[in-house]
Amino acid sequence: MSLRARLLLAVGAIALVALVVADIATYQALGAFLNQRVDQNLEQIALQFEHGPAPGQGFDRCLAQPSGAGGPGGAETAPGGGPPSNANATNFVELRTATGAVIDGQQCPAYLGSTAYSPALPSTITGFATDASGQKVASFDAPSTTSGGPEFRVRATELADGSQLVVAAPLGDTGDTLHDLLLIELAVSAAALVIALAGGFWLVRIGLRPLTDVERSAESIAEGDLTHRVPGENPKTEVGRLAGTLNVMLGRIEAAFGARVASEQRLRASEQRLRQFVADASHELRTPIAAVSAYAELFGRGASEQKEDLERVMNGIRTETDRMERLVADLLQLARLDEGRPLEQRPVELVSLCAEAVATASTVGPGWPLTFEAAEPVEVVGDATSLRQVIDNLLANVRAHTPVGTTARVTVAAGADEAVVTVADDGPGMAPDEAAHVFERFYRADPSRARSRGGSGLGLSIVAAIVEAHGGTVSAEGRPGHGTTFTVTLPMAPAEVEGAV
Repeated sequence: MSLRARLLLAVGAIALVALVVADIATYQALGAFLNQRVDQNLEQIALQFEHGPAPGQGFDRCLAQPSGAGGPGGAETAPGGGPPSNANATNFVELRTATGAVIDGQQCPAYLGSTAYSPALPSTITGFATDASGQKVASFDAPSTTSGGPEFRVRATELADGSQLVVAAPLGDTGDTLHDLLLIELAVSAAALVIALAGGFWLVRIGLRPLTDVERSAESIAEGDLTHRVPGENPKTEVGRLAGTLNVMLGRIEAAFGARVASEQRLRASEQRLRQFVADASHELRTPIAAVSAYAELFGRGASEQKEDLERVMNGIRTETDRMERLVADLLQLARLDEGRPLEQRPVELVSLCAEAVATASTVGPGWPLTFEAAEPVEVVGDATSLRQVIDNLLANVRAHTPVGTTARVTVAAGADEAVVTVADDGPGMAPDEAAHVFERFYRADPSRARSRGGSGLGLSIVAAIVEAHGGTVSAEGRPGHGTTFTVTLPMAPAEVEGAV
């Protein structure tokens, strides 16, 4: 059963119970009120008899003959020979002894229409109670002595001489009134129940509308739309709080799924880079190995017997071996950096380190003039040897990819919380798409460039790996004919570290 059906069933059950309770209470209250009125009327009639009824209003009315115009008792009769037409004609009156014997002539039936009815009284009336006036009174209901006759309300009063005055009134009007009330209550209750169910259906539909939105949102999310959110957040309502909680959960699911997708993408990219790295490394190593093999073959064909050939073979083998050694050393360094091995963390004065690197590069490559600028000391935390290699590789890149005579500038500056090192040259520059790939391993802007001049393509990759291991960033910017600028940013040393130096 759906939630809407259960709520409607609950509303209907509550409304039905409330209506039944209200109907019963109303029915009983009206019945008690009508019985109280009958009891009051019976009390007035009893008082009339107790103080002596007027002629024609007492027991003498019962002596009238239905066909006479005036009986022996002088009571009036109705025209046409009907029942007596006095005020007490519709009430039963009886005077009896304490043992239940009717005193002669002291009994009058109650007339309904032209038919006389009397209540079926017990032989001995008991249950008398003293009322506010000091009289002993007993009140009860009794059926009619005639089958199909009306029910009577009976009042019995114990008189001073020990006799009992019994007066009774038929409850036909009371029963009719209560019957009419019952029919009205049934009709009104049925209509109220229908209205309650219709109103409940409308209210439940409005109240459950946010849950319908939740259902639609769940369907959208199940179809793959993780950005969808449940509408109707409201901390003041239960459904609104549910929507807010679901949105928080959906945000976390989306974040977790996004992290998983990003992790899978990084894994695929890493696998692809590994495959490319292995292929490039194999390609780079194949060239010097093939050269050494060729020199060995040449040596086996008799080059050892010729001094000039022997010297050329040995120089070639030495050159290719050095090249392989540098390549293997670079690969090992990149492997260590990829493993995330911790670097030495000590305060490093960046200005003096760069000044030393500039001095060394000027000695190694005097054909490439260098200038150095630094306004103040700048200190970072890291491995001095690795940071020196970063500057050396950037300056070696200038010598490898710019013509002789190209000038370069090395600048060290301190920012708010980072140190910035720039190496800029006025060489031929590079296209923006080339600058975006220069830090990739084995990348060459000019694939046709000779490896003897261009190197292995790992120098800038090592720069990027070392800077990243220090928590910094490196970028390249250039335009054809306007030179190239490399920018390295590193976190500044904390104040307590600076004070410790």
